[in-house]
Amino acid sequence: MDGQLMTSEIKHGGKLSCSGMDSDGPHTSLIHGLPDEIAILCLARVPRRYHNALRCVSKRWRALLSSEEWHSCRKRNNLDEPWVYVICRSTGIKCYVLAPDPTTRSLKIMQVIEPPCSSREGISIETLDKRLFLLGGCSWLKDANDEVFCYDASSNCWSSVAPMPTARCYFVSAALDKKLYITGGLGLTDKSPNSWDIYDPVTNSWCVHKNPMLTPDIVKFVALDGELVTVHKAAWNRMYFAGIYDPLCRTWRGTENEIALCWSGSTVVMDGTLYMLEQSLGTKLMMWQKETKEWIMLGRLSDKLTRPPCELVGIGRKIYIIGRGLSIVTIDLDTVRADGFLVSSSTGPLVEHDFPPERCRVISI
Repeated sequence: MDGQLMTSEIKHGGKLSCSGMDSDGPHTSLIHGLPDEIAILCLARVPRRYHNALRCVSKRWRALLSSEEWHSCRKRNNLDEPWVYVICRSTGIKCYVLAPDPTTRSLKIMQVIEPPCSSREGISIETLDKRLFLLGGCSWLKDANDEVFCYDASSNCWSSVAPMPTARCYFVSAALDKKLYITGGLGLTDKSPNSWDIYDPVTNSWCVHKNPMLTPDIVKFVALDGELVTVHKAAWNRMYFAGIYDPLCRTWRGTENEIALCWSGSTVVMDGTLYMLEQSLGTKLMMWQKETKEWIMLGRLSDKLTRPPCELVGIGRKIYIIGRGLSIVTIDLDTVRADGFLVSSSTGPLVEHDFPPERCRVISI
């Protein structure tokens, strides 16, 4: 299946567009002769790359793989596998699904997904639990859009969820505490210049939050330590400054502006530590030092290997730098040395097209 185009289903009015699944009786066991508790433990050990095949066995197996019970069982027994979802654009949007490959210490293509909004630009993507959200966007024929599409990785299905209160494209988004936060972008009206929209997947609803201290010049969100770091670009002097939004108190406060240096680089948070890939003057991996409130350089990387512009994702103790053509540079944080020397491995482009990655997110199942 590796590298092949995999189709996904789209829900319309709560019904799946596929048909022909086996009909199961009301009391059919998952595996004949085994209690369901044991059967679930056995099936949970099947590698994730075979889950599409498991869904085709029966309706009950299909329902099991979409259930929270299955998801919790794999996570509880350390069987969940993280896959990387990379949004790229050539003639349209494609989502490349990559998985860690222990033989190459890199990533390999497992699946290619065509989103329902493949012709749009300026979309934002975020993940919550086992779901990938594609938000907003625009096209040559249509202004900013308020539509939100959700891909459930456990069922391989797309569905529409509650639209955003304000149509947006090229905006800022983040996922924190099982909610989505969006702000800024194009498409805003004079009635909502500082709107801060929060999506709750439990109720499938948005909450519009307006804060008089929130300026419309936010260029980046970073979810860190249970709060949102907001990076702003001042209109009067073109300088960057930072703030912090507390989602519990719904308050915004200023903070040290040094962290705002991450405005132009791809970032990832691993074990509570913020990392940035600085790509303005060569490629450097940077780490935010909370104690001293400064960025420190972990090491330099060759542009010939990283092929910028790049995106960062983190799995375990490894940072994957994904560049043009889905080239991969892997850095094991346990091997990082204090002298600025980075031990890394790299693989060439995984696809022929030389397009850059736009967004990368991770879903574990």
